[in-house]
Amino acid sequence: MIDLPDIVRRRAEQQGDPGKAWLGDLDRTVADLATAWSLTIGPVMSGGTEALVLEVTQSSGAPAVLKLPYPGSDPTDRERRVFQAAAGRGYATLLRHDPASRAMLLERLGPMLDSLGLAIDDQMAAICQTLRQAWTAPLPAEPMMTGPEKAADLAAFIQTTWETLNRPCPRAVITKALGFAEARAAAHDPATCVLAHGDAHGWNTLADPANPGQFKFVDPDGLFIESAYDLAIPMREWSDDLLAEDPLLRGRARCRRLAQLTGLAEEPIWQWGYIERVSTGLACLQLGLPEGPAMLAVAAAWSQAPARNG
Repeated sequence: MIDLPDIVRRRAEQQGDPGKAWLGDLDRTVADLATAWSLTIGPVMSGGTEALVLEVTQSSGAPAVLKLPYPGSDPTDRERRVFQAAAGRGYATLLRHDPASRAMLLERLGPMLDSLGLAIDDQMAAICQTLRQAWTAPLPAEPMMTGPEKAADLAAFIQTTWETLNRPCPRAVITKALGFAEARAAAHDPATCVLAHGDAHGWNTLADPANPGQFKFVDPDGLFIESAYDLAIPMREWSDDLLAEDPLLRGRARCRRLAQLTGLAEEPIWQWGYIERVSTGLACLQLGLPEGPAMLAVAAAWSQAPARNG
């Protein structure tokens, strides 16, 4: 019997009959995949929220990860398409895929960057080094969400959630986020876009056992967007560090550092980072998570920054 994490079980049940059928067939599905792919099944891995994730061992003795998403999660298979397109460049290598169950067999990586006790600057350097490799991956043949679509999606969430939560931060914070979303959508240039990870934080950045000191990504969202968007994720993280002194000055310094590490312009990083900080802060409030107020406090300080071109 698979000891499925409660959050995965609840989310699967929320999908109605398809999710309940998935849960009922789960043990048999795993057993069938183990037979077809000659796997020895190990324990459930922690941290998964949208799939069953298992440690497995291949017949060669090599460790791997079996990931089996529930119905309704990642409906367009963006994660699988990113892994296939990247072919190991900056991402965990996809070893096998079963179209019927959408199961993926992935190389097993080392510990999360977030767990290594590194300074924030060292974590940003590791993420940026991995991103520079990941951005070299070719685009999948099937369409991915574009920059304008992502900007519109975030803007709609920000506006709606701010109202639903009874306007938990000043209107000026929201107005600036919506303006930045319009600016990033207007700046979209397909000729300069990359296959972006979309959620490149320390939990999704894992040590590469084959190359000490290097890392690979897991759990990609998959976007066709300007590379600056991926740097919005480290911009939205580590709120306590930003609040330790002047949040605006420290935020600008972080933005400059990310630009230096990647060779990108600062203003697109700043604008996407602001949008992500506001949207994620509101999402945390919506879910009752403690990070929300600090994220929005930083956003309020950042909203006072004078406008720049870019």
